[in-house]
Amino acid sequence: MLEHGGRLRHAARQYGIAEADWLDLSTGINPHGWLVPVVPNEVWQRLPQDDDELNAAAQDYYGTSQLLAVAGSQAAIQALPMLRPPAQVAIVAPSYAEHAHAWQRHGHQVVSVPAAEILQAGTTAQVVVIVNPNNPTGKLFCREELLDMHAQLAARGGWLVVDEAFMDASPEHSLALACPRPGLIVLRSLGKFFGLAGARVGFVLAEENVLRPLAELLGPWPIAAPSRYVATLALRDTAWQDATRKALSLAAQRLAELLSTQGLPPSGGSSLFQWVCCVSAASVHQHLAQQGILTRLFDTPPSVRFGLPRDEAQWVRLAEALSGMKR
Repeated sequence: MLEHGGRLRHAARQYGIAEADWLDLSTGINPHGWLVPVVPNEVWQRLPQDDDELNAAAQDYYGTSQLLAVAGSQAAIQALPMLRPPAQVAIVAPSYAEHAHAWQRHGHQVVSVPAAEILQAGTTAQVVVIVNPNNPTGKLFCREELLDMHAQLAARGGWLVVDEAFMDASPEHSLALACPRPGLIVLRSLGKFFGLAGARVGFVLAEENVLRPLAELLGPWPIAAPSRYVATLALRDTAWQDATRKALSLAAQRLAELLSTQGLPPSGGSSLFQWVCCVSAASVHQHLAQQGILTRLFDTPPSVRFGLPRDEAQWVRLAEALSGMKR
């Protein structure tokens, strides 16, 4: 399996620092996630019910009439390649590595395409996969340009798959409202913006001819009843969502300014992370890890992704660690 952020136990063993003493900035998860209430006992005791309120809450939140709840968007990423015969798949690079990994595993020819060229890939590939905003670069693709590329693909029976795991902070750029339409598949998740990564709740927005075989492939009860209960409440909490979008925007700006003042100006970012591309990325990552601060290191290109600190003490801790770095 590929490596991901959040491997605190591994880092604790590697650097000899107790797990509880780490500041984890490696995941891009909202450190002020939606506050989960006590889940009633009867919810724990029953099987998940597909006809509960989750789908209706998600349809209202995303503004679409057709979707499928899945165990995090990762479940869909792994399963979608099984719904098509081997084809040429263009994927923006660098990006979330699980996409290329999944399509390659099932016999597809994966072509890595720079972000500046990916919008032309619809003329040759049968499937184009874009993470928007991109992870880890934060690149935000124009909604109208994506829809133009989708039209090219759909005319040839192709797919445009858009992973919007980090889109909740800027929903005006989402393609959710364009769903359903032939050949358009949008992936959403409650893990990042809502801070509910442990609930493993995501959604696939697409036409029924995609959702039906995908549901059959994933099988019954893909999401536990408590996760369905919590996700329904979170999706309907519009006051929290509005306040969180404003708070995340300010926090992201603060993080970008902090990194810049410490000689690490971000090359990109989103409301939930900042991405620093530099030749010394490995040294930056190691220096911070030696002080119990975990970031996400990328090899190609050499870069470090910083998530948001939770409170003032964590902001100070990060600033002090960065100021003590040898230049």
